[in-house]
Amino acid sequence: MALAFTMMVIEGSTLGLLSYMIQPLFDLVFVPGGGGALVWVGAAILALFLVRAVTSILGRWLLARVNQSSAGAMQADLVQHLLTLDAGFFQTHSPGKLIERVQGDTLAAQGAATLVIGGIGRDLVSLVGLFAVALWIDPIWTLAALIGAPLLLLPTLILRRYLRRKALHTREQAGLRATRLDEIFHGIQAVKLNRMESYQATRFRRIVDAIVRAEVKTALGRAAMPALVDVITGIGFFAVLMLGGREVAEGTRTTGEFMSFFTAMALTFQPIRRLGDLAGQWQVAEASLERIFTLFDTRPSTSRPAVSRARPAPGAPEIRFENVTFAYPDRPVLDNLSFSAEAGKVTALVGASGAGKSTVFQIIAALVEPQSGRVMIGGVDVTDLSLADQRALLASVSQDAALFDETLRENLLLGRSDIPDTRLAAALADAEVTGFAASLPHGLDTPAGPRGSALSGGQRQRIAIARALLADAPVLLLDEATSALDTRTEAAVSAALARAQAGRTTLVIAHRLSTVKGADKIIVLDRGRVVEQGTHDELMKKGGLYAQLQQAQLRD
Repeated sequence: MALAFTMMVIEGSTLGLLSYMIQPLFDLVFVPGGGGALVWVGAAILALFLVRAVTSILGRWLLARVNQSSAGAMQADLVQHLLTLDAGFFQTHSPGKLIERVQGDTLAAQGAATLVIGGIGRDLVSLVGLFAVALWIDPIWTLAALIGAPLLLLPTLILRRYLRRKALHTREQAGLRATRLDEIFHGIQAVKLNRMESYQATRFRRIVDAIVRAEVKTALGRAAMPALVDVITGIGFFAVLMLGGREVAEGTRTTGEFMSFFTAMALTFQPIRRLGDLAGQWQVAEASLERIFTLFDTRPSTSRPAVSRARPAPGAPEIRFENVTFAYPDRPVLDNLSFSAEAGKVTALVGASGAGKSTVFQIIAALVEPQSGRVMIGGVDVTDLSLADQRALLASVSQDAALFDETLRENLLLGRSDIPDTRLAAALADAEVTGFAASLPHGLDTPAGPRGSALSGGQRQRIAIARALLADAPVLLLDEATSALDTRTEAAVSAALARAQAGRTTLVIAHRLSTVKGADKIIVLDRGRVVEQGTHDELMKKGGLYAQLQQAQLRD
């Protein structure tokens, strides 16, 4: 940036020197007997243009490096920061809007360095040099040239606010556009099954039309700034021509002085236009920078330490909830919930939809934080654990097997390079992946497709199970891990999961109660509280809520 600024300063200063050289050109060269000054005046003017050409190339090349590097670094830093925010942030910020913040806003702000360096280093220096020449020739002429400048103040302030407002509106609409595209393409199956093509296209077109209108109005506002400069410059030229032309005609001023002054004022035309347009461009860039800095200023709601103050002992830990309360802004979920999952045992959580089962898993995984109460893992309060250390204790398989648009191998290893092939092969065999992976075109190097769409539901589930088997974690969280499997595969995978549970503390969320009959403890939740707990046989004998849920499922 310093080098680019230096190049721009040199480039900008050449205009003032060039206008200065017009006087000897007219007064020493374009006169009888002026041949002696022709060579050095011509050489000086040629040298100025050569310097201007070299500094222009170097300055723009350096600015391009600054722009691209800063935009890339800003995007990478912004993504890294967003990944530190908690799950609640992503529940209120759609993926499309965040993508637009990372891509669209950083690109819109990308030219900020060019605006500042180009505007100050080149155009402002050009204006200072040109006005210095003009003042040196005649201060009165210079004041006459600036007679209309005060008329720019009020329109400039109005246009500045207008452009900023329109720029913010455009960026917001661009976020809605990205969100709509994300919803359409990720929900394409639902769109087609419900014959929503025309409806979705119309909604998208309305957003695009709003963006077009805002962009056109922004372009009009930006064009108004240089246009105002043109009007003021024209008034100044007329005033100087009337004043200076009379003095030259009377012989009190030379033609060289007038042409030098006139050249200086003429050369201010483009820098002033660019600086006028710069004000409009800066409003657009500033609107995007404001949105970017708002994200950077957002902090995780958790107050976890960066380094754990304590850690559970090695081995399968006990998990204990003590009077845990949690509520979303619109509804309560957990109400002074207390229970324990014994170390090395299988504990199942059952209950009607909305009872709080999934929220328990989210708290254990540190995706959300309870408003009150304590969560203990291995006798350590989770508030003493860093987020990374708490999540390192867990391996999970959910009913929504989240796969990335990468190869199966990458979905299994997740960037780890310390897993030997023998261990990988064992996990694949246990999760019933070996058979279907061998039939794929490129085996484990076959792409899984967007969100795993190249695989069946059962295949995605088995990849997720294999991934959990590869994780060296003492706690296993299962959220209907076999829900997408056929009967034969479910039996095989259930056996694999049973082997994986050995030596681990396992918590299972179950909607199909038949899958938790063998659990060491079944905890029945209702409205965020424990209403029953015990083994399957004990709960059936009680004839309470668990037995009622069993009978309802049998009737279904």
